Amino acid sequence: MQVNLAKAVALLNSGKVVAIPTETVYGLAADARNEDALREIYAIKQRPADNPLIVHIASSEQVLDWAETFSPLAQKLAKAFWPGPFTLVLPAKSTVSSIVRAGEPTVALRVPAHPVAQQLLQQTGLALAAPSANKYTQLSPTTAQHVKNGLGAHVAVLDGGACQVGIESTIVAVNGDQWQLLRLGMIAEMDVKAVAGLAATVEKQVCPKAPGQHLLHYSPKTPMQLFSSRQALMQAAATETNCAALLIGEGKMTNSPTFNLPNNPAGMAEKLYETLHQMDALRMTKLLIETPPKSPAWLAIHDRLGRASYKID
Repeated sequence: MQVNLAKAVALLNSGKVVAIPTETVYGLAADARNEDALREIYAIKQRPADNPLIVHIASSEQVLDWAETFSPLAQKLAKAFWPGPFTLVLPAKSTVSSIVRAGEPTVALRVPAHPVAQQLLQQTGLALAAPSANKYTQLSPTTAQHVKNGLGAHVAVLDGGACQVGIESTIVAVNGDQWQLLRLGMIAEMDVKAVAGLAATVEKQVCPKAPGQHLLHYSPKTPMQLFSSRQALMQAAATETNCAALLIGEGKMTNSPTFNLPNNPAGMAEKLYETLHQMDALRMTKLLIETPPKSPAWLAIHDRLGRASYKID
């Protein structure tokens, strides 16, 4: 059900779950200190209990409400990338619910840039746990309608328009003066390195659990097949009787529905999930996807497409 801002504030303050817009994707939000509400998030998403949630806060001033330490390196990264599509994983205070941490000794924190998300944080006075508002491993929602289609009309949704970034946040773990990239996003590893001033040191660290690490993720119901060249995609399309194609830049398939995305990383990311939702709704036998170059700027797109097309043996 669609709700307005005032109703969303009231529901969140009463311990209910509300799907809310962020600049990345829509999140299924609830009071991050209310354990019944946190359990409801997991139940609605059918998400395993060992998969931690990201806690959304209004500003970096609230980090030490949740994290045991906020090292100079973490502060530099927060100053550079908050508010925005960037999540910090930090050592958690003992008071942070083990449900939101999924039993990990760390907590994931993000300051969203979306104005509606910021209004909610300010007006509720809460920190909001808000994983993507979809069933576990399925396509992430970037519109309110995607949430309704995926979770049902009974879930409260605050419509804030289409998400502008379009894929989930970059996740970086920081422990003292060391950092580790846990999930690719539109803030690239090279951007993090430019601020952190050192290479990620991972050899002696145990990688914390973080959202988006499952091999099958962000997946439409229709099987996907990836192609590194358009020629290979066209050859495959010639043998398929019921497929749709996603092309980067201009072009059109003669015998298949064709979808086109911009030939730049930010443009493609913004429209990727929206386009995959449209393709999935056609109920084809297969979705044929042209993949972008394997250069650093495109790595987050490759990550999402790879997980969306992963086949479980």
